[in-house]
Order: sequence, then structure tokens, then C-alpha cells
Amino acid sequence: MKILFYITFSFFTVFYSEKTLSESLSIADVNRIVGQAKGEASALGINNAVIAISDRVGNILAVYAMDPDDIPNITITSGRGIAIGNGLEGLSLPITPLAAISKAITGAYLSSSGNAFTTRTASQIVQEFFNPGEKGQPAGPLFGVQFSQLACSDLMRFGENIGIGPRRSPLGLSADPGGLPLYKNGKVVGGVGIISDGIYGLDLNVGDYDRNTDEIISIAAQRNFEPPEEIKGYRITVEGKNFRYTDVNERFLTGNGNISSLNTENFISVEGYIDNSPRSGREYGSAHSGIRKASNNNFPGVNAFILDDGLGNNRYIPRDSLAPPIDGGGLTSLEVRTIIIEALKVAFRARAQIRRPLGSHAQVTVSIVDSESNILAIARTPDAPIFGTDVSLQKARTTVFVSRASTAKELSKVDGFDLIPGVISIPSLSEYVDAAKNFIGPQALEDGIAFADRSGGNLSRPFYPDGIHTNAHGPFSKPFNVWSPFNTGLQLDLVFKDIVLRLDGSSHPPSGCTDLPQSQAAPGPMPRRLANGLQIFPGSVPIYRNNNLIGGIGVSGDGIDQDDMISFLGLHNAGQILRTGVGNAPREIRADTLKVKGVNLRFINCPFSPFLDTSEQAVCNEK
Repeated sequence: MKILFYITFSFFTVFYSEKTLSESLSIADVNRIVGQAKGEASALGINNAVIAISDRVGNILAVYAMDPDDIPNITITSGRGIAIGNGLEGLSLPITPLAAISKAITGAYLSSSGNAFTTRTASQIVQEFFNPGEKGQPAGPLFGVQFSQLACSDLMRFGENIGIGPRRSPLGLSADPGGLPLYKNGKVVGGVGIISDGIYGLDLNVGDYDRNTDEIISIAAQRNFEPPEEIKGYRITVEGKNFRYTDVNERFLTGNGNISSLNTENFISVEGYIDNSPRSGREYGSAHSGIRKASNNNFPGVNAFILDDGLGNNRYIPRDSLAPPIDGGGLTSLEVRTIIIEALKVAFRARAQIRRPLGSHAQVTVSIVDSESNILAIARTPDAPIFGTDVSLQKARTTVFVSRASTAKELSKVDGFDLIPGVISIPSLSEYVDAAKNFIGPQALEDGIAFADRSGGNLSRPFYPDGIHTNAHGPFSKPFNVWSPFNTGLQLDLVFKDIVLRLDGSSHPPSGCTDLPQSQAAPGPMPRRLANGLQIFPGSVPIYRNNNLIGGIGVSGDGIDQDDMISFLGLHNAGQILRTGVGNAPREIRADTLKVKGVNLRFINCPFSPFLDTSEQAVCNEK
């Protein structure tokens, strides 16, 4: 019966994914959503709200300012009383449209046909405790995800013209309530983001219910485009805790569903994102959306989706390593393809953590890079959340970078600078190297220890070990008195300059988000290392040939234990098939052999009862 169920479910999933994901927002839909938002804002007595609409792959379809002549600055703040000069905290900037765009993209990117998440959900999962305010608990499961989808990323697309996705987000993923997903016929088609209160922040306490005007207006905007009730965040449980979807519902609306008329001159242009006219969205799953089903010769035997260049071509066909040859030899295209296929096979068997209905399989993106972090392949399951595309690549690159014997040297070469003279100074990254050596040992970041993202994440928390709030911070984090989701430490300091440089919306060439050395490849120059930023929550492992680091695999889109398992087992299974020496790091050099402050770091963590087709347990043990 179990086998029959699995076969039946798998068939249903394939059919469902291929036949019913094709939905999109029309111009009429966009105008209705904006009109509903404006109607509620007016009923609340708010006359300067900014409304942004995104499609599923991040194209901005409209930005509407109720008063284009009175768009106030926004203040970025966690609400923790942290002084200006600490990361993004306290900055007051004329970027209200960019903040609304970031909220709309977040609502779209975090959601799928199996889960509907909001920016309030994001707030819950990026803070120092899960749940926020519950001292003694570990950090949120997606701690650090806010610094993804960055405008400086070499993966993300950019420009005012509508085109293929995934598209960049000006402030990364947002944790400020008021960003919601939009659905048609049960399929996510985009997101809406509202800024009306002048604050770009987060929710420090999930134990109460806020009457947030941004969220009220977004609820009105979402009418007739709501997700199915059974997939809203509050129906999904992680670690025995339900996610928050919103703190308000339609009972809070004042405008009685009124749809205000729109003034064409109030549709504003935002450089780098949209001109001043509303437009229809791209149909997810089509070549012109940038994400479509792969042809069978790309990844035979699995129902894979790939990134398309808009002309029907796979942007990242599996290829040989671009890095200069090393002792173990680089990855071949056959090895890359096999690792991707085996990882996707694990995903299709894996019990999803964040999807409904119960018994769904995990939906993820898988990225493979070489030893210099050059992209060798990217593939997805059909309905994976979009955010995982960029994050999986961040994870793959991060595990390679931190596992390199040259990490300390390369970080130490990045000098400090005055980002805003007299206000914000970014320290030399050598400070983090010194902290790591004092924390871990004198050979830290140069001894070739294999770090998974879970391992580096252990050292990137404001408390070490994670959640022990009376302890000091890890070497890659800021101390808790100045830490916040807007001031994380090494993760932000690596990309801080490029985030700020792109707040004018300009389409700077995607040379990469950091000042690290350029990746090496032949021929020609490549983006800088960690070109789309560093990630600090689990879901990656480095790739070795025997004892030699030759690449990394990153997985993102479901629960973090699922992401860990898919990367680790996918690589292990591929190694068993290939018999070329490719596989996981030798056990003796994995980060979990390091005891730091009396506590062993973690390498990976695989979930309990992980598969739909078997009752097998402890599936990662002894591998």
C-alpha cells in the first residue's frame, strides 16, 4: 500500500505541477489589487501609502503612490533601540518605493502552491530566537535569509523592462509586515507590498497581535487573490510551532471592500524596476518567465525545472569545472548532472516540512559550484519557492568558501571603509579572521576543515551555542547588544557597500556583491567570490574527490533538515553511482570534529522519518 500510495502521489504531483502552475496576473488584476489597497488606505485616513505589485518571478508590475509629491522617507529599525551606525539600523532614507517592492517580492518568493508565507512569517524565522522573544530557543530556521535576492547578485536579473526571473530585490527579503502573496486558482502568481507607516522593521513579539496599517491595507489588496486557507502559514508547523501569517484579517478592514479609482499619474517609475505604467505578469513555467520544465536530456529520469534565458535555452546546463585544475581534478559535466539528478530524487522522496497537504514531497532548488564558486548547474523541482534559487547558490558558494584553506587570507585582504562618513564605518574583514582564530584555534579558516552551512551558521549567531542567551556571540556575528536582523556581522559586512550603492535602483553591472578576490576561471574574468552574498542557515555540503575540495552543493526551499539531507544524500548517492572518488568530505576533516568552547560544531542534521516511501530512520548515519 505504501508503494502504491507513493506512485500515485508522485504521478499526481507531476501532473499537477505541469498542468496547473500556469497562472498570471493581468493588467486588470493589477489595477484591481491597487484599487483595493487604495480604497482601504483612504478609509483609514492614510493618504501617502505606496503600493507595489510583483509577479511570481519578481517582475514589478506596478508601483502606485497615493501622493507622488509626498513620499516620506522610511526608517530602518528592528525596534531594539540600536543606535545608527550599526549596519542598516536607524537609517532614514528616501527609498519607500524600494521597500514596498521588497515586501511584494518577499510575499511572492516565500510562497508556492503548497505554502503561503508573508513578510510577517519572514519576521518570525530570521530572528535570534524561534519564536522571537522566547529566550533559550535556537535562532529562526531561516536565520540570515533576509540577505538574499540582492540587487548585486550575479544570478538575479535586473532592469526596468519586464523579463525573465528570478529578479532582484532592492533590500533583500523583507521582515516588515505588509507583504502578502497573491494567488489565482490556488497558484501563487505574485505578491503585494505596502508601506504606509514610514517604518521598515519587524515583529519582535509573536505572542501578541498587532494592528499594523501596512498589513491591514495589504489584506484589502489581496481580496479575491487569497491563497487557499489550508496552505496559509498558520497551518504549517515547524519544531512544534505554527508560523504566523498575519495579525489581522478582513474583520479589521474599514473600507468595506471599496475599490478606489486610480489616477494614471500616480503610477510611478522606479529606476531599475519599472516605468510608470502597470503591466501584466509573466506566466510561471513558461520560457519567458525564466523558469520552465527541463527537457529530458538535461536531467533524465526526474521532473526537473531549470532557469531559462527567455529564448528556450537552459541558463545553467551542467558543465565541467571552470576552475584551474587541482590535484583531485575538477568536476565533470557528467558528475554535475548525476549529483543534481540524485539530489532531486531525494527531494521527490523526502517528506516536506513546510507544505500542505501532509504527505507532500519537498520542493527545492539545487545548485552546484566548482572550487572557485563558478556556477556549474542549477535545477529545481516544479513548485519550489523562488527564494530558494538564489539561496541555494549562496549556500553552495558559502560551503566552498569557508572550507578553502585560503579563506583567512582572502578575508584579511578586504579593508574597512567609511560607507557614510561620520555615520557608518565597515570594519576590515580581518577582524572576523582574528575572532575566528581566537574562538576556534590559530589555524581556523586555513586548515582545510570541511564546513557545511550548518557549521558556519553555528559560528554566526549572537549567542554560542545557539540560543544560550547568557553566552557571548560567535566569531562571525556582532555582539547581541548591537546585533539585529539588520546588523548580522560578517554576512552583512561582506555585501553592505553593494546594497547601499544600489539603493538608487541603478543597474550596475553584476560584478558581484563583495570585495573578495575574483573567482578564477578560464577564459576571462569572473565575478568575485560569494558573488551573490554569504548564507548562514543550513542546506549545503562541500564536494570532495577523495581528500580534495572540488566544489559545493546547496539546497533550499523546504525545512532546513530536509535541505541538509537532500544535499548530503544526493551527493553521497551520486558518489556511489559514479565511483570516481566524488562524494562528501572525509569524516576526519568535517567540521563536526571541531570542539569549540566545549561544544562540537554540527555538519548536517537529517530529519526524523524523512521519506514518504519507507519508514527508514537515521538515513544519514554512517555515511
